[in-house]
Amino acid sequence: MSKEKGKKRKATGTAKGVPATAEEAKAPSRPKLSKKLYEDELERLQVELVKLQEWVKHKGLKVVVVFEGRDAAGKGGVIKRITQSLNPRVCRVVALGTPTEREKTQWYFQRYVPHLPVAGEIVLFDRSWYNRAGVERVMGFCTEPEYLEFLRSCPEFERMLVRSGTILIKYWFSVSDDEQEQRFQARIKDPTKRWKLSPMDLESRARWVEYSKAKDKMFAHTDIKQAPWYVVEADSKRRARINCISHLLDLVPYQDLTPPPIKLPPRQRNTGYVRPPISDQTFVPERF
Repeated sequence: MSKEKGKKRKATGTAKGVPATAEEAKAPSRPKLSKKLYEDELERLQVELVKLQEWVKHKGLKVVVVFEGRDAAGKGGVIKRITQSLNPRVCRVVALGTPTEREKTQWYFQRYVPHLPVAGEIVLFDRSWYNRAGVERVMGFCTEPEYLEFLRSCPEFERMLVRSGTILIKYWFSVSDDEQEQRFQARIKDPTKRWKLSPMDLESRARWVEYSKAKDKMFAHTDIKQAPWYVVEADSKRRARINCISHLLDLVPYQDLTPPPIKLPPRQRNTGYVRPPISDQTFVPERF
């Protein structure tokens, strides 16, 4: 068995006694990643992301990164760290809500096409067209023919994107049952995170096995050579973030276009202009 095939067997598991999905396999315990090591590495990677951004602008590249996975798997945390230091005019996040009645009558991929990048852009999809293979399939929001048509047409749609010059990268964030439970409980207790728990998230807990089946079938049809799935082990948020960002940087070759040190010009001298009195302005109260 080749090394590549061996890795896939470890991730998916089909032999008797081997867990069917990565989420169901309890990974061996690893020492906790120190906060300092994590922050130092994240800072370094974010500098590299800025270099990547400038290269994408310079070369007119079109980059799409799809983030999928279980609820509370950490997709949003990784996206936040990627975009933290980037120009929102170059790197933007697409997180679509429930389709409107009009959108429900469109060709399925039509609602996503307007959000695809033009030259010099990076688009991060916080969930994507794979909603049909996941939540829509499990919750019965699409018909069986619609679901089967998605499995047939999605690989062709993605091959067209790649042939058109788009760099398409797909990440699946894998989280264990126990870890997801802990994160849900943390969200319930934290008023600033409670909004993250929707009725759909709670229903996903009750349908854990159905989501596993849907994910496995989705991989079987859409893990294609032109746009493979990359699985991110996400039980450790810190490791997941820096592993994913590091891998993303490896997939898009770039060069350092950092400009030489910038020297600020002298500020313009006041030649007699009298500004309005400061009392004419309305200030924010200084409560702190």
